[in-house]
Amino acid sequence: MHDELSYVCDHCGEEIVIPLDLSQGSSQEYVEDCPVCCSPNVIHVEFDEEFDAEPRCWAEPE
Repeated sequence: MHDELSYVCDHCGEEIVIPLDLSQGSSQEYVEDCPVCCSPNVIHVEFDEEFDAEPRCWAEPE
């Protein structure tokens, strides 16, 4: 089971590690400021709760 995921900030290119919160559902979207450059990113997280598939995480600029 995965506890963390990572995405690359679209603004500065840094890889950011975030916790995986299973309680928020299998398809999540939220805005988070990059801890390096402070620019806002829309974070997308998807995973299949029934299968042991690799979770996906990516970011887009807000």
